[in-house]
Amino acid sequence: MTKKALIVGISGQDGSLLAQLLLKKGYKVFGTSRDVKKSNLKNLVKLNILNKCKFFSLTLKDPKMILRCVKKVKPDEIYNLSGQSSVGLSFKEPRSTSNSIINPTLFFLEAIRKSKKKIKFYNACSSECFGSTGNKAANENTPFRPKSPYGVSKATAFLITKVFRESFGIFATSGILFNHDSSLRPDKFVTKKIIKGVVDIYKGKKNYLDLGNVNIARDWGWAEDYVEAMHLILQQKKPQDFVIATGKSYSLRNFAKIAFETLNLQWKKYVRISKYFIRPSDIKKSLGNPKKANNILKWKAKYTMKKIVNEMIKSELNKKI
Repeated sequence: MTKKALIVGISGQDGSLLAQLLLKKGYKVFGTSRDVKKSNLKNLVKLNILNKCKFFSLTLKDPKMILRCVKKVKPDEIYNLSGQSSVGLSFKEPRSTSNSIINPTLFFLEAIRKSKKKIKFYNACSSECFGSTGNKAANENTPFRPKSPYGVSKATAFLITKVFRESFGIFATSGILFNHDSSLRPDKFVTKKIIKGVVDIYKGKKNYLDLGNVNIARDWGWAEDYVEAMHLILQQKKPQDFVIATGKSYSLRNFAKIAFETLNLQWKKYVRISKYFIRPSDIKKSLGNPKKANNILKWKAKYTMKKIVNEMIKSELNKKI
């Protein structure tokens, strides 16, 4: 029998790449949006899968509407990828960030419980929950010490998912994903800002790239690798939480340096440090330990940070607009 998957947040980077993966695996894919007619589904268009998915207009603030959606679709798997996803923006809009992450997680878990169906639930957690890891890579047992409203919200959603798993026997899991990028990454994220800025400088469209704290370090992966991990997490016999990471961390300075060098440019000539882009509180270093995912899921990150930069530069150079 053909499996059905409901992707909450299908229009984003991860949602659209996950939809592409599941369609290749023979799933019927359903996606939600606040208003399908007005929704920005350009990622699905870019991947040439828009007409292969079915959509539901859904207000994630309404638990009754969510319950009706779950009962109508009758999915085998639900992937909860929705919510405000910018750490920087969460400092400016902490309440809306919290509401967009915590409430939908709770409402979908409640819908699964009330539907009394065997539905597997994936919750998109984040490495931001750990805060700064230092040189010791975080694993599934590392305590959460978030440093942003976004991180706090993701940590809360993680705990809610765990409570429903342990209290109601729901197959509810969280993937604690470290930073991951692709050509679909929105411009508001610093990695895409760097890539776009480098290409614009290369093409003579701008003279400088303004950045904040370039000393921060992150464990960067490739989004297409990471959506494969999401799917694998829901294929296990028992629900478990997994850290998904490369196990290597690089500074933002190094990311920018490699991006400029890819187009034979010297980064020091073009990068300006601006206090405007420095956050009130930031993670100095983020590093994940994917050993559990390696052993149980048989999953391993395929892309190096340099390859990620190269792929993003190539895509930006080839953009038609």
